Amino acid sequence: MTEAIPEEFWQAVDQFNAQDFYACHDTLEALWMDAVEPDKKFYQGVLQIAVSLYHLGNLNWRGAAILLGEGMNKLGYYSPDYYNIDIDKLITESQQILVNLQESGPDNVAEFAQQLFTSDGLKEGDEIARLQVPKLVKII
Repeated sequence: MTEAIPEEFWQAVDQFNAQDFYACHDTLEALWMDAVEPDKKFYQGVLQIAVSLYHLGNLNWRGAAILLGEGMNKLGYYSPDYYNIDIDKLITESQQILVNLQESGPDNVAEFAQQLFTSDGLKEGDEIARLQVPKLVKII
């Protein structure tokens, strides 16, 4: 970390965890534009995961899959944690979503998104039922 954790970052964490991915994108983009390395790549990685989940909510299978992969790749550098955020957990949860998203395929993106973002339609033993929307978890 190059300096103290900006307050705007914690605002983005709250937005991400509330599944307000569009607002999270805007907040992180403002930080990312002015940041220097290594923070710049970190903000971009979290931003890409937020945007991927936004795409998934809008049934954009391709955008979700691409940005999940790109975000995870960038965040691997920051493992196991950065800015007191559990990066390993974020990557693991994102990877589980990506694998299941790819297995379900673009034709089933609506069902996949519904099952991921709501409890409606979850079936006992359904693989997606074990998935959860990633959270940015603070390490205490």
